[in-house]
Amino acid sequence: MKKLLTYFILLSFFCSCQESDPIIWEENFDEPQLNESYWNYQLGDGCPNLCGWGNNERQIYTKENAKLENGNLIITATKKGDIYGSSRITTKGKIEFQYGTIEVRAKLPTGHGLWPAIWMLGADIDDLGWPDCGEIDIMEYVGKEPHTIYTSLHTRESFGDTVNSKKTIDYAIEEGFHVYKSIWTKEKIDFYIDNKLVYTFSPEIKNDKTWPFDKPFYIIINLAIGGNFGGPEVDDTIFPKKFAIDYIKIRK
Repeated sequence: MKKLLTYFILLSFFCSCQESDPIIWEENFDEPQLNESYWNYQLGDGCPNLCGWGNNERQIYTKENAKLENGNLIITATKKGDIYGSSRITTKGKIEFQYGTIEVRAKLPTGHGLWPAIWMLGADIDDLGWPDCGEIDIMEYVGKEPHTIYTSLHTRESFGDTVNSKKTIDYAIEEGFHVYKSIWTKEKIDFYIDNKLVYTFSPEIKNDKTWPFDKPFYIIINLAIGGNFGGPEVDDTIFPKKFAIDYIKIRK
């Protein structure tokens, strides 16, 4: 019921927004602590159901590795002894939306073995499972591939090492903050880096296997360590490392 309420509230915003103010939800991380009316913490290592969160990742997610500092969300990757720490937060059941523009301004951490991501999952994941729920990867970066941003879609037809993906090379991407954006409609999903279109996903045939995107999705922000994509090797000399998020905006 709470999930449906949030969805219908967002729909009402879609209907009532004026052209001069198309933002239907935004998060500027300007409170003393993360607002748990919007956000959930996902804790631990995924065990027993999804150990390593399905990718053989090394980190244990904690609340303590996510802080709000100077108007930014800071997720810090740490290593204490043999334990890697980090954080993963989601808006599941709280902020979910169908279609629109999501824009995130972020500063990447660097170092071999780091895997920061800004992504979304279908809100019906508990019923359908993954990948049938669909996944929209707005931004993925792995420290072993400097200057490279991945934008990807996971569906029943293509998941894991998906063919629905684009690698964008930007030699300044590690310098300062950059804006990652997806514009999602009934027909296609466009991906942008600093307002430059880098990839469009629009399958000719749209069905449950190719296009599970006609329903609400929720947001995930995390910093993984190692894993099938981020690793397997991890440079233990780099820690601590910070992934900074300035803002998130969802527009009509």
